[in-house]
Parts: sequence; structure tokens; C-alpha cells
Amino acid sequence: MTNSPRKIAIYGKGGIGKSTISSNLSAALSYMNYNPAQVGCDPKADSVNTLVGGNFIPTISENIQKYGLSENTIINSAYRGFNNVIAIESGGPPPGQGCAGRGVLVALEYIEKYHLFEIFNVDFVIFDVLGDIVCGGFAQPIRHGFANEIYIVTSAEYMALYAANNIAQSIRLFASQGIGAKAAGLIHNKRNIESEDIIIKSFSDLLDIPIVGDIPRSHIVQQSELQGKTVIEAFDKTDQAECYFQLAYNIINNKYRVIPKTVERDKIINLLNKYNHSLIS
Repeated sequence: MTNSPRKIAIYGKGGIGKSTISSNLSAALSYMNYNPAQVGCDPKADSVNTLVGGNFIPTISENIQKYGLSENTIINSAYRGFNNVIAIESGGPPPGQGCAGRGVLVALEYIEKYHLFEIFNVDFVIFDVLGDIVCGGFAQPIRHGFANEIYIVTSAEYMALYAANNIAQSIRLFASQGIGAKAAGLIHNKRNIESEDIIIKSFSDLLDIPIVGDIPRSHIVQQSELQGKTVIEAFDKTDQAECYFQLAYNIINNKYRVIPKTVERDKIINLLNKYNHSLIS
């Protein structure tokens, strides 16, 4: 067992489906001889819900406030979820009472300080990060070296592509500062819109980031979440589950790391106009 788990970060526009993808990826990895941990980096603390029966687990921030900072407090902030996936929520300050990004950074620092991943024998870590990273606080998983392999979730819609391009710009900026995080792939979370496959393929080519997963839009996702479960747990024999298993397999075997290219806003608009006029009002 290695003492250096593979650490990836999942970024993308708010509401694009990062937590659903992250949780199903964690569950899939747990079936593939890995011991994954998922770390929710969002004060809403809803990243790992479907790994723990639809519940909200106490966050690191909440536990420190309630019990005080200690090694036991941090260890007790990690919970075993479905198929022994380690589930952790960083938490953060109440709305309007502090910097949420700073709260995420502090939680990650305590995870590292108290060797949480080593204690739980983790070999694959997924950081599910709020929104895009125009706010420097939420860039902390990259900036401070907690994750150096970045996957961007996007759809073929304008704001999702715009956010993905912003994330690529941030990765380029960090690279110029000597930070080693690189883009490893795009995850296409489909919306059943016209020409979405060719739009994402063209966008992938523009940014020089490969597509590592195509996740169809499916009512099965909502059905599983209503049960407080991942698709992998609730409907493991379905085509939808197979897409998450394929994503896990692709990420496990992905060696691609790149400082991505970026594009001007007009190129994104032109790309959408070329293939789907209805996406631009």
C-alpha cells in the first residue's frame, strides 16, 4: 500500500453535476480494488450525501467548533460510506460570516497535518470543489498541492464552457507560478442538446484537453439520489452505472497531463453558433 495516494480535483461550473460524478466515481473505484476518499470542498457540505445514505455528515469545521481542534476531532470527521468509501466534508463558515475558501484550505491543511489518508489507508482521493476557481479560495486544492491532476466537468452549454475555460486559464496561471497542477481531462455531463458531442469535441481540441468521460443524462440519476444512493449502489447493472465504471477506468489509466490552451469568449460563442444557434440568445 502506497503512502502517497493519487489525488485528483473535480472542477466545473456550479450545478454542472460535479458531486454526482464524484460520488459515482468514488463508488466505482471502490469496486475496482481501490480504497477511495472523497473530500467535499464546499460549505454546503452536500458532496458525499449519496455515499452515506442521503445524510449530511458533520463537517471538519463543525466538529472543530463543537469539540475543539485535536487529532481525534479530525479523525472523527472521516466517515465510512458505501462500500467503505471514506467520506469527508470540509465545511466552512456560516453564510456572510467568513471566507468559505479559507475554510476549505484550513480543513485540507488539517487533513494533511493529521495524516488522515494514511490512517485510513486511502490510495485514491477525489476533491469535489465548489464552482469554478475565479475565487482564489477555492483554488486551494491546486495552489497548495493537495491535488495536481485536474478534471473539468462541462456540458455543451455556454456558461459551462465559459467556466471550463476559466478553470483552464487558472491552471495556466498556476503553471507560470511554478505550481505543478495540470489538466488531465474533460468530463462531458450531457444535457441532451443539439450537437453536444461535436461541440465538446471541438472545445476539447481548442483547449488541448482530452475527453475522459461521457455521462448521459438519465432519470436513473435522480431515482438513485432520491434513495440517498449513487447509481453504482442503487442501479449497478444499468448502462448508466457502466458509464461511471468506464469513467473510473479511463481516469485510472489516464497518463495525459497538460498545461491547457485557452480561448477568447468570442470563440466559445462562435463554436456554439456554428453547431447550435438555440444556445445563444
